[in-house]
Amino acid sequence: MSNAGLDNRQRNQDGEINHKHGATLIGTLRKIYGQGFAAGYPPTSSLSDVMLHLNETSLGQLRRDYKTGHLDHKITKALN
Repeated sequence: MSNAGLDNRQRNQDGEINHKHGATLIGTLRKIYGQGFAAGYPPTSSLSDVMLHLNETSLGQLRRDYKTGHLDHKITKALN
């Protein structure tokens, strides 16, 4: 049994990520995390379109960077 399921912490964090970065394109996130990020989805899809379907690897990368406060910076850098 996962602790995340007991207190909804992961689900709440995912909702925050989706709310704050949902408009970010998968193509932009692939500049950060590599071509395997959200595999099977076009680069023009937004994060909010695929968030519920991400595999654990892609979702874990987002969660880690969001939790450490690095996601904003990485997205900004990828856009420039």
